Amino acid sequence: MTLRIARTAPSQADQGQGRPAMRRAKPWPSRLKGRLHARQAVRAVGLIVAGWVLLGFMFVWPLNVSWSLYGPLVVLAGIFLTPWWFGLVCFSYVVCLALSASMVRGWSILQAGTLVALALTMTLMAIRTRSRERLGVQGNSGDDMLVDLRDRLLALGVMPSLPAGWHAESAIRSAFGEKFSGDLAVTSLSPDGRHLEVALVDLSGKGRTAGTRSLVCSGAIGGLLGQVEPERLLSAANHYLVRQEWPEGFATAVHLALDLRTGDFTLGNAGHPAPIQFSAGSGLWSVLESAGGPVLGILPEIEFPRSTGRLGRGDAIVLYTDGVIEARGHDLSRGLDRLLGNAERLITTGLADGARRLCADARAGDSDDRAVVVIWRD
Repeated sequence: MTLRIARTAPSQADQGQGRPAMRRAKPWPSRLKGRLHARQAVRAVGLIVAGWVLLGFMFVWPLNVSWSLYGPLVVLAGIFLTPWWFGLVCFSYVVCLALSASMVRGWSILQAGTLVALALTMTLMAIRTRSRERLGVQGNSGDDMLVDLRDRLLALGVMPSLPAGWHAESAIRSAFGEKFSGDLAVTSLSPDGRHLEVALVDLSGKGRTAGTRSLVCSGAIGGLLGQVEPERLLSAANHYLVRQEWPEGFATAVHLALDLRTGDFTLGNAGHPAPIQFSAGSGLWSVLESAGGPVLGILPEIEFPRSTGRLGRGDAIVLYTDGVIEARGHDLSRGLDRLLGNAERLITTGLADGARRLCADARAGDSDDRAVVVIWRD
């Protein structure tokens, strides 16, 4: 037996009035914007009321309540309000201060100095409020977002756990101790644990001036690493930087692709300082000069030839950026000799923590970004 279910059309009453369950919901951006606007209004009203309550205290205790108490209220308004609401709150406080000066205290040198301090505080917080509005966030969300982005950038350069007998370390130091660096390292270990790839990139600029480009570039190279053949990585990265058309969009890079079972590796270089390798057989460090190619982001359709090598038992390889060997007013060869001497001492004291020590002994000191990657085999 077949059951037939008849579909009935909605009644005119339903069509005219609209059932609550069938009403079209507002899109979530509109709902979110409405909630944020309402929250801003509540905060602004609360701060305005607090300012007028403070004025009332001045009438009751004119000698005990200072104008400087408006300072914390201005800071709170600058942190949690948008520029429009912040301006409204500040205007309300100006009215309160004018009433206090004309009806309670009058003017004095101390009052004038307090007023100047409040005006400076309002100006600084107004600038900060406009800066956060550009990001579309309020409160400390913008700072938290930048910290999160910086941590993600550093996480891309953390060396993965390698098979027994292999060790790797990286260290990145920004110019003048800033938290963002134009030097970045990106690593990738294949799922089977056999192939390790490391890209060390030095973007033009240093410190926070190159920080935003570092965030973008690290994500792009991180997406390419392990997904394209090693022979195509630098070419793909070059295409990406050329497309960005940044005024200072060039970068140098060195890319290492290492087979952890055999120790064989290939090395690609794009205008970057040549890595150095330690050979346990000879007990010496050598510079791995290769043909390489030009810097990234300048010329399209560039090929980057690769050199080959091998890391045997007891061998090591060091990748580094130019901040490790360059210094203003000094010959580059002297910086390279300094690096080789510091690397020689690592052999006698142990390669563990070697990346950090090489960064600390860099020729440029804190005046430039520095990055070092050390890979060695037992």
